[in-house]
Amino acid sequence: MPQIYRLLTEDDTSAFCHKVSLALSKGWALHGAPSIAFDPTRGIMRCAQAVTKEIEADYHPDMKLGEQ
Repeated sequence: MPQIYRLLTEDDTSAFCHKVSLALSKGWALHGAPSIAFDPTRGIMRCAQAVTKEIEADYHPDMKLGEQ
């Protein structure tokens, strides 16, 4: 089965946690450690978390990864 990859990003708020939790509830798996960095342009912290998922269909660059 093909495996697909997404990088979830969001400001350092509860919205990031909800975005990751939603992905996990849809069968995505955490891939590596989360990352956090300061965005000096906006003056805020940003978070990122990679997730992966095995899918039945063949991968195609036009597929909407969040809908898998």
